[in-house]
Amino acid sequence: KSAETSPSVVFENIQGCSPKRLSTLLESISGLAVDDDFTVEVIPGINVAVATFITSIDTEEFVKKCSQNKRLKEFKVTARHLELTRSIKAENVPASVSTDSISVYFESAQNGGGPVSDVQLFPEENSAIITFCNCKGNT
Repeated sequence: KSAETSPSVVFENIQGCSPKRLSTLLESISGLAVDDDFTVEVIPGINVAVATFITSIDTEEFVKKCSQNKRLKEFKVTARHLELTRSIKAENVPASVSTDSISVYFESAQNGGGPVSDVQLFPEENSAIITFCNCKGNT
């Protein structure tokens, strides 16, 4: 898998497919196990789920298999790659946290981070936007 390929796949129009059923279908299509080899995060407000692969797989081939899968077609669920980004949004950030503290946390390899180029705090939302020097830091 290329370093420029995201390990995540977005599933849209999931309203007709329960999270458990979607996970089971993805296990069947990928041959991998949910929680051990990939995770599924459901974002119910916009009828989307994101599968992130812990085990290295060819996500392009996986998306192709999903687009051909009979059950996903019946549920009208579509799959696409999650675009790589250099920025992430952190939520539930305490108002007292400094940009330096956030940078140190997200630069920690132990936390899956990498070099941070910028931090923007939004205290009214208890959030921050963290921008990394490259796409590898935002895992």
